[in-house]
Parts: sequence; C-alpha cells; structure tokens
Amino acid sequence: MALLRGNRDFRRLLLASLVSQTGDWVVSTGLAFHVYQLTGSTLSSAIMLLVTRLPDVLFGSLAGVLADRWDRRRLLVATDLLLAAGLLPLLVVRGPDQVWIVYAVALWSGVLGTLLAPAQKALLPGLVAGSRLVPANALHAQSGQVARLLGAALGGVAVTAGGLPAIVLLDVTSFLISAALQATLRAPARSAAVTSVGGQWVSGLRLAGTDPGVRSLVVYMVITGLGEGIFATLAAPFVADVLGGGADAYGVFVSAQAVGGLVGGLVVAVALGRAGPRALLGWGTVVFGVLDLALFAYPLVAPALWPALVLIALAGVPAAAATAGFATLAQTVTADDRRGGVIGLLGSAQAATSLGGMALAGVLGGPVGIVAMLCLHGGGLVVAGLLVLALGRSRSRTFPTVSGEADVG
Repeated sequence: MALLRGNRDFRRLLLASLVSQTGDWVVSTGLAFHVYQLTGSTLSSAIMLLVTRLPDVLFGSLAGVLADRWDRRRLLVATDLLLAAGLLPLLVVRGPDQVWIVYAVALWSGVLGTLLAPAQKALLPGLVAGSRLVPANALHAQSGQVARLLGAALGGVAVTAGGLPAIVLLDVTSFLISAALQATLRAPARSAAVTSVGGQWVSGLRLAGTDPGVRSLVVYMVITGLGEGIFATLAAPFVADVLGGGADAYGVFVSAQAVGGLVGGLVVAVALGRAGPRALLGWGTVVFGVLDLALFAYPLVAPALWPALVLIALAGVPAAAATAGFATLAQTVTADDRRGGVIGLLGSAQAATSLGGMALAGVLGGPVGIVAMLCLHGGGLVVAGLLVLALGRSRSRTFPTVSGEADVG
C-alpha cells in the first residue's frame, strides 16, 4: 500500500495496464465467440488464434529493441492509440465473407501488442526504486489476472448484448484511457542509442549466448514455454476425460487458477517483497512444479474434481513468486539501454516454444496420454527452477545502478 500511495507514476502505469488488458480480454473472448458464430468453422477459430500468437514469435525481440531506442512513454501512448484505431474496421463486418477483416485486425493488434510488454517492463525500474521492484512486479503481474477475470466476463456479456460493435466500443475505450494515463507518466530521461536497429537487435541476440544471466533466463523460458503450450492444449481434456467434468467444471477450474494467481501475487507483494529475485524464481518454480505434478497425478488414484481446484489455487502462490522473480531478473540482468531487447527476446522464446508445446501435446496427447504429457510439464517446471538456482550459484551478474534508482513521485 505504501508503494501504491507514494508513487503516482507506478499507480498510473498499473491502472493503464489493468484497463488495456481488460480490453484485450474483452475483444479476444468476444471475437473468438463471434468468429465461430459467424463462420461455424473450427478452422476459422484456429486461424484466429494463430494470427494473434504468431507476432510474439516473429517480432517480440525486435519490439524489445524498439523499446530501447525510442522514448518508452511515447511508444506506449502511440501504440495504444494505434491499437484503438485498428479496431474500427471490425464495425463493418456483417457476414462470413468478411472474416478476413477480423484476421487483419487480429494481426494488426498482435504486431502492435508485442511493443507493450517490453516497453512497460523496461520502463518500470525507472519509476520504482530497486528495493521495491519485486513487489511492484508482483502487483503489475496481478493486473493481468484481474483483467482476465473482468475482461473474459465482459467479453461474453458484450457479444451477447451488443454484438461486435459493443466489443469494439469497450476495447477502443480501454486503449484511450490507457493512453491518457501513460501520457502523464514522468519517466526518467535516457541517452540516445548509438547503434542501428539491426545492430542493436543482433547484439541482443548475442547476449543469449555470451551473457550467463541472460542465457539462464532464455533456457528457463524455453523449458517453461514448452510446458505452457502443453498445459494450454490439454487442460480442457484433463478436466473432461480424466476428471469426468463438463464445461461448467472447466470454467470453475480456470477461475480457481486465476483466483490462486491473484492471491499469490498479493502474498508476494506483502510478504516476499524483499526476497532475492533469483530465489523467488528458482524455488517458486520448483514448488509450482511439485504442486502441478500432484495435480496431474492424483486422479490416477481418486479422480475427484475438488482436489484439482484446491491444488491449482495453491499453485498460484509459487507461480506468482516465480513471475515476480523472473520479471525482476529480466529487468536487472543487463543495462537500461538493452533492457527492452532482453525482455522482448525472452518473450519470443516463450511464445515460440509455447507453439511447439501445443503441437507436441496435439500429436502425443492421444498415444502417450493426457496425464503423462501434463506430468512432463510439471517435471519441466521442477527442472527449470533447479537450473535457475544452480546457474545463479555458479555465475550471475546484475547492475548495481538499478537498485540505486530513485523512486519517482
């Protein structure tokens, strides 16, 4: 609460993130339903998912470089305004022959959306003192969880009550509010980049192979991204085929996951804010993996639903600790002029391996089994956490200038 009360810039960044992400969930939930309603085709729904995910893989690292070269506050404001304008073509969609407009808008939003995460995360250490970076990251991550709960519900209501125009209106409004909030941020001045965009991008890629701190985070993202793709693909079949639940049970399962993440974020912000980020990431991921292994394996003995709800909610605490630790390490593992590039590179690594995990789960989920594949995901989390701890003991490097930055406001 002291962090929120005493730092107006962090407050506004947090609120802007909450508002814009809520709009994102409104449009993604509403569009997914509307596209299927419009076309009656699961292929159309799959294409919709692909065009929204692919930009993260292709442009994530480049977007991070742009966040290092340009004024981050202005970049965030301009991106929000362009995202709002890009939604307007959806208002002319009337029939299945115009579904290509939906795909074009989704692609536009996906490409521009790659700029937001690295710019916001790279900006955060300039607004918050280093000693408060872990709780700030925990709270920033929880804005996404709140947005997920609010936006998914609003998206379903909006498409039912007002169709596509209602979705567009809500999302455009969210981007305009976010742009207005971020336009008032008092971001610290930064020196201009001396290398070209291409040179800076190549330099950032080299860090993944030469810098031990960056390399450990890339390895972490590759392992956990693969597991996240497996979980995203097999979570619904796990509830339906292994636990014997229906659509309502799956809805409760997803809600329990989100609520657990919210509670976990508050626990980290309140009780673990001064813990070391590498310890939070490593041990948080290990405990998260152990709880996931218990979640996926217990139905082999007693396939009841309620233990799954308890376990996935409990897993929210270590998951939130790992998220806050990872964000803080990504912000402090390199200097400010390369921070956005590193964050973008890590996002691309996760997005690419997540798609690979989805493909792997789709191919092997049947012959190998749903539980076995999900246990692979849980085991991967344990391995990734232990690797982070081991690499941190052997070699680690952070920049002390980060912890000394002033708390603006």
